[in-house]
Amino acid sequence: MSENVVHLHKPTDPPAADTAPTVLTVVPDAPPARPVPLWVRSGRAVKHAVTHDTTKTAARSVTRHSLYTFNGGRIVARRTWDGRTGSRYERMIRAAEAAGNLEMAHEWEEKLQRFRAARHHRRMDLLHSPMDAAKGVAVGAGVSIGVLVALGVVMAINTKDVGDVITPLGATIDFIALLIRIVQVVWGPALSIGPFLALFALWSVGRKQQAAPNWALPVNARSDEGEPITPSIVVKALRDLGVPALARAIKEMGDAGASMLGPIRIAGCGVEVDVTLPSGVSTNEVQSKRRKLAENLTRHEHEVFITIPQAARTVRLWVADSGALDEPIGPSPLVTDESMTADYAKGKAPWGQDLRGDAAALSLYQRHLLITGLSNQGKTVALRSLALWLALDKSVQFLMGDLKGVGDWAMFDGLAKTLIQGPTDEHVIQVTEMVEGAVHEMNRRIQAPPGTVFPPLIVLVDEAQVAFMCPAKDAEKRPYGGSKANSRYFMAVRKIHNQGRAVNVLMWQGTQDPTNENLPKLVREGAHTRASLALGTESQARMALGDKAVDGGAAPNLLRPGLDQGTLVLASSGIDIPAGQSSITVRTHYIDDDAAEALTDRAKALRDGVTTRHAIESEEAHDSLADIAAVVGDAPRVRTKDVLARLATRNPEAYGGWSFIDLKRVLDDAGAGPYKSDGVMVVARDRIVRALADRDSGGSASAAG
Repeated sequence: MSENVVHLHKPTDPPAADTAPTVLTVVPDAPPARPVPLWVRSGRAVKHAVTHDTTKTAARSVTRHSLYTFNGGRIVARRTWDGRTGSRYERMIRAAEAAGNLEMAHEWEEKLQRFRAARHHRRMDLLHSPMDAAKGVAVGAGVSIGVLVALGVVMAINTKDVGDVITPLGATIDFIALLIRIVQVVWGPALSIGPFLALFALWSVGRKQQAAPNWALPVNARSDEGEPITPSIVVKALRDLGVPALARAIKEMGDAGASMLGPIRIAGCGVEVDVTLPSGVSTNEVQSKRRKLAENLTRHEHEVFITIPQAARTVRLWVADSGALDEPIGPSPLVTDESMTADYAKGKAPWGQDLRGDAAALSLYQRHLLITGLSNQGKTVALRSLALWLALDKSVQFLMGDLKGVGDWAMFDGLAKTLIQGPTDEHVIQVTEMVEGAVHEMNRRIQAPPGTVFPPLIVLVDEAQVAFMCPAKDAEKRPYGGSKANSRYFMAVRKIHNQGRAVNVLMWQGTQDPTNENLPKLVREGAHTRASLALGTESQARMALGDKAVDGGAAPNLLRPGLDQGTLVLASSGIDIPAGQSSITVRTHYIDDDAAEALTDRAKALRDGVTTRHAIESEEAHDSLADIAAVVGDAPRVRTKDVLARLATRNPEAYGGWSFIDLKRVLDDAGAGPYKSDGVMVVARDRIVRALADRDSGGSASAAG
């Protein structure tokens, strides 16, 4: 039987060898921190007290109210001085002279002379006033005593008491004594309180005029963002513009500087004011400092527009309400009014709103059009909205080339006679041939009998810079792009610009980021209506709108890319522009793709049906001249209408969308052009046979060579 041993005491043996001993490290206490000197603690306390928000608020409050009182006294003294002297007239004379307005200076000088004459007359009257006043007092006192005695006599007769004779006179004396006692009682406190009331009155004047530095004003008054435009603010902004001659003239004018300004008129989402500049200050000196002027007016640069009206030495300022231009405008009337129609000759397209909030409507009648701007600024939408309106006139025909090819113009399929979409060189070739076909149609119209009326034909090319920059060449080594005399696209556009307007063949182009290479000078100057969205430089603005518009204040380069999408600067006789200005800024309506499709559906319903060609078939794919000869057959002459119908039956894919323009282009190129016979256009078989023979002989000779 085993026994259990119970140890009653803790073991005292040292730990086993494999147990690591515990090592304690004694760290001495850190030395006590040095006491902070009293002057340092005092300085920190003073700094904390001085920089505390409560201290700052109290200091601003004391300064503000003290300056309210002091400057209020200055204002009252100035007003009193102006009222008693001719200083006001002298200031106005100096202001008129500084502004170079001698006629106004002469008028104020005459007013000053009249004021001095009236003041002299009043001073001369004061010499006689003491004698007149003494006589008046004596006479008044005698009359008053006599009246009182007479009243006493009446009372005495009535009461049969002789003592009542002096009763009214005694009552009057007692009343005067009462007034004297009242004055004696009130006089002391009035003398004590009077200065405080005077100081309060001065403080009230200063407070009303905010006569204290901006930093001392309350927070709600100190924030000047979106501050209302007043004459004093405009004059101060012009004075601080950094134009020495202007600053000197305004300082010489003093308080009369507002005489430079016309009435401040509410104009849409802002105000408008004309500023007549002093002699020696030119309008371009103010125009060139638009940003600084805007900041002086507590506005952003895009919220201030400077234009040149008809009056000499005058600039017109339009200042937007703060943030107003960042608010979108309403939807287009094309979308909201489903009954709207268009009239090419007499109507105007509802394009948007001007800066004054008025509707901006553009006439498209016989005007070539150019819209340009940086990428993604709304160029296509702005151009498309004009085409959507004009599509509601069923007489208008469209030939369209979209060299972006992302579907922005897809809704015109079934509405346009030709719609080419794509960015490649092949698409440029197709678009070039489309424009050349329009040139043939233009020439046909020009050769028509005088008085013939033709339907409008709009030749629209979006992203036209792709065509101008295209390096492709045809079989004769003629380039499609470029700006030389052998450039096919350039020359076709130039021909339409030169003569198309007279026969209602119009060229519309939209381009990006204009340069002399992708938008030649002759092409951009051939457009009657030129519009530009945001651009990068002033030189591009001049390319887009012309020197006259830019010199007159047009500045699309100052629009904000990305923020001012759809806002464009327009130079055109087709829109109402304020007198004296050469351009107008328009915020265009945005019409999205769904709304555009709905509009084109309405336009298609107005028409009998249009077969849209999506490509211009090249003559290499099929022998057009041989096909024409085949459908003419043995007949000596066939009407062009019948030739087109037979071609469509022979090869619907190639000729189904052909018009007279295409037929005439092929025949003219071959020297077998159609002509009139018995009042109708016909195609002659012998001309076609001769053209085929000449072509074959030429081809054989070339092969032999």
